[in-house]
Amino acid sequence: MQMLAVLGLVLACAVSATDDKGTAFLKEKEAEEGVIKLPSGLLYKVLKTGTGMHHPTKSTACECHYSGTLIDGTEFDSSYKRGKPATFKPSQVIAGWTEAMQLMVEGDKWEMYIPSELAPLLQSAGLVEGVGFCD
Repeated sequence: MQMLAVLGLVLACAVSATDDKGTAFLKEKEAEEGVIKLPSGLLYKVLKTGTGMHHPTKSTACECHYSGTLIDGTEFDSSYKRGKPATFKPSQVIAGWTEAMQLMVEGDKWEMYIPSELAPLLQSAGLVEGVGFCD
């Protein structure tokens, strides 16, 4: 099983992709040094490069430590607070995280900012306007 440290998975989710707060948040993060933007709109910054040699597939079980926050910093979920990493496959999480996990290798630590269209399940749960995972 691969161990990925998904550090700082912050989603700039909003009811729509045109939400002013979410859009401004993503633009601000995109301008930061070291932040990479993928064609899907996913933004990430590598905080630590792992030593793993293989990228997980959608069906690879991975252990991930993460915590989730709103863009104002309010935490709503954390594997750290539970005292153990979560285990799931990239196919079992929101689209933005699925994409990111498949690019990572064991030991990577990334900070990620995910636009609302890559996190529809969180929107439907009522977590909007800057929902995210962050360490």
